[in-house]
Amino acid sequence: MHFRLLSIVLLICLSVNGQQLLPPIQNYQLLDYKGGSKNWDVSVNDKGELFVANNKGLLHFNGEQWTLNKLPNNTIIRSVESIGDRVYTGSYEEFGYWTKNKFGELGYTSLTHLIKDHTFTSEEFWEIFPSKDGKVVFRSFSAIYFYDNNDISVVDPPDVVSDFIEFNDRLIVAGGSVGLFEVKNEGLVSLPNQDLLLGKTVNDMAIFQDKLLIGTKLHGCFLYDGSTLSPWSAPINEDLKQHQLNKITVLGNGLLALGTIKNGMYLYDTVSKRYSVLNRESGLQNNTVLSSLLFKNQLWLGLDNGIARVKLNNPISYYTDYTGTLGMVYDIAWYNGKLFLGSNTGVFYFEGDELRFVSGSQGHVWDLEVIEGDLLCGHNTGTYRVTENSFELVGAIAGGYQIIKVPDASSAYVQGTYNGLAKFKKMDNGKWEVTKIEGFDDPIKQLCFETPNILWAAHPYKGFYRIHLEKGANKKVKRIQGFENDGAPSEYNVKLYNIKNNIVLNSEGNWFTYNPIVDHMEKFEAFKNYQNKELLFFDEQYFWFVDDKEQKAIIHTNLKGDSLIITDLPLRERLAPDSQKVIRVNDSTSYITLTDGFAKINTHELKSLSENQELPVPNFVVLKDQKVKYSVLGGTVEIPFGRSQSLAIEVASPEYITPHYYYKLEGPKEYSEYAENGFINFQNLPYGAYTLKVATIGMGNALSNYNSLNFEILPPWYYSWWSLFLYAALGGLAIYLVRRYNRKKLERKHRELMERMEKEQQERMAKLEKEELAKEVKLKQNELASTTLNIAKKNEMILELKNMLVMNKDKFPNSQRYRSFIKKLNSSIEDTEDWKRFEVNFKELHEDFFERLLKSYPVLTPKDLKLCAYLKMNLSTKEIAPLMGITIRGVEIHRYRLRKKLDMDSSENLSNFLITF
Repeated sequence: MHFRLLSIVLLICLSVNGQQLLPPIQNYQLLDYKGGSKNWDVSVNDKGELFVANNKGLLHFNGEQWTLNKLPNNTIIRSVESIGDRVYTGSYEEFGYWTKNKFGELGYTSLTHLIKDHTFTSEEFWEIFPSKDGKVVFRSFSAIYFYDNNDISVVDPPDVVSDFIEFNDRLIVAGGSVGLFEVKNEGLVSLPNQDLLLGKTVNDMAIFQDKLLIGTKLHGCFLYDGSTLSPWSAPINEDLKQHQLNKITVLGNGLLALGTIKNGMYLYDTVSKRYSVLNRESGLQNNTVLSSLLFKNQLWLGLDNGIARVKLNNPISYYTDYTGTLGMVYDIAWYNGKLFLGSNTGVFYFEGDELRFVSGSQGHVWDLEVIEGDLLCGHNTGTYRVTENSFELVGAIAGGYQIIKVPDASSAYVQGTYNGLAKFKKMDNGKWEVTKIEGFDDPIKQLCFETPNILWAAHPYKGFYRIHLEKGANKKVKRIQGFENDGAPSEYNVKLYNIKNNIVLNSEGNWFTYNPIVDHMEKFEAFKNYQNKELLFFDEQYFWFVDDKEQKAIIHTNLKGDSLIITDLPLRERLAPDSQKVIRVNDSTSYITLTDGFAKINTHELKSLSENQELPVPNFVVLKDQKVKYSVLGGTVEIPFGRSQSLAIEVASPEYITPHYYYKLEGPKEYSEYAENGFINFQNLPYGAYTLKVATIGMGNALSNYNSLNFEILPPWYYSWWSLFLYAALGGLAIYLVRRYNRKKLERKHRELMERMEKEQQERMAKLEKEELAKEVKLKQNELASTTLNIAKKNEMILELKNMLVMNKDKFPNSQRYRSFIKKLNSSIEDTEDWKRFEVNFKELHEDFFERLLKSYPVLTPKDLKLCAYLKMNLSTKEIAPLMGITIRGVEIHRYRLRKKLDMDSSENLSNFLITF
């Protein structure tokens, strides 16, 4: 399929009036791949990864990132060939293979130690290929080496070996300038009928249309069918002789890529006999092609300085002016079978293969339009009629921005200029009548008619106007209407369109339409899905939008679901903001103006390619955290939580030029985003199991099948299984301790309660006992008081008797008897038994009163102690006198003496002192 498309593209590139329209070229410079300048050989594996034999080592490009791998001896690598999971390389007196480790990094294994009974003769290995019998064949200028199952055999020819190839199951060797040989039985046998090659250095051979196409250094190509050798009769052969053919790559379907030393790469169609050239003038960074390789629809070129990749079957082809003569293209027109370009430097057209300048057109060109059979040019200095050989002034009003037809008027047009509006009318004699429309002098970049007499105009800076023209000749402005309501668009850089009889405006990425019924601006719902996009072109069916953002994708849509998104990198890089324009030539061909040329788009092929494209599934390269790389080749990748704050996943889709990706992250945290490159980063993901799904984005935003990577962010140490076990153990211990604590606390509370109850019981008992004691004391006090009073009354009675006897002393006849009575009375008063009983009862109430009193006042007599006891009982002098058997006066005297003994001041109360003692 891709060969057929390739053929169509090349035919288009070569046949449209000889225009140098070429497929896009992606150049990789030294700063990109960071190796040496010379790239001697290229090879691609099944995934599309590129391997380059470079002056500095082996370059590896996975579609996103270049890696330089050096040999142990740092020698130049001259040849490379990817076979299975090995990448074989040849160097100076060294060859071997590279294999990837689990991180996708290449490691080298030498094979030269397997060589037996042969000595290198300062050899470099320039070519490697896998033979049909499973051997890997290495070629130096001096010998051929066959590697098979860890065994190496050597064929040592007598002449220089400049190339070799398998043809018709035979290994054919080019012997420098001495012709072709076949390898037989570890020797070389010369092929017949090859005198034409003698003295001509063969530098490359390829199988083309069942014949051997033999390329020589200075004598072009020859064809060999196995028995007969003949010169190649293609016209391009003379150019190859001149520019020194170096590499031949068969592209299929009659197409060849012929790399030269002096003039880049020739893309040759053997059917049409036409070719185009990829060289410095057409965008290749170097004219010396050292190696080339076709992989699917991409042609890899190893150059003397740099690497290039050419996308062959691209439905978009490019013309690029590398000289700077053309400048930025503002408009394109197809006129009289030729393509005309209007740029900031003038008007150009193509004549055969050459871009030619229209004499006298120098200056800025804003507009090219084919009107009434004429090609009119809106120029910085006026409006001109253009042909290949003339640049004729039509209107002298400076600055022809846009010219549009007046509805329902024959051969009448209005143009926006630097100084207002101009009316164009083509006369019957073929001349143009140009007049300025009076009443409006502002610069106008865009115009569109609402009715034959109502014209909408856009000012570059001051917004837009609804201009009412006088009926009839339209030579004067009748009224200018502005819009300042709340829903009106911004005034800056407004663009105007008449879309299916609707006046549509774009302002700052928003779309509006004019409602004539209410005379008001409102949102244009038909374009609600195309905010922040510029309309490049539209017709009755399709619209071309371009994204204003950095992506600059072009959208081709009918607004009903039939959409095609064009994301070709060269197109995106070369579009000019606010100045890009699409010019449709026919149903399948459109042109887009670029900053340094133009692009041609075949929309039919573009749709076919979009519908039939087989998108490659992206490859996971490596997963990295902040410190460590992880292999993505095994099962689930486990990442410690402590290193998961920043994760980088590298993906690649080497079959695509500058691929984009769409990814979905499924897990505890979910994302779905588009990625401009193959480096996907995640920050601060929570722990858990994740699945990352990545797809390659193709044309029209189609997605490939997803490739999935499973990874798990391990829980932090405080969530690990042993931590959870520890937490469970600690939890159990805590429960045990809490229960034990509660039990102890309960026991303590119970004990405290018991102690409190016991204490309270004791206090109640003590209180009761105290109350009992108080009662007992009270009782004893009462008893003591009663006893004391009884003694006092008894003594008082005895004293009264004694006094009566003393008063009646004379009445006793016997004095002896009288004395006896008195003695008995005195004895009764001084009865010690009464005192003893008093003393016993007193001591029960005041246990240590006498001891303390004697200890403090040892001079006190027993009589003093008696008085102190009576005073402590708070007895009055009158009550004390009978108890002591003395008079009241005697008691007072005794009290006085006692006060002296107690060393008391006269102001102190003796009774209170003794009561509180």
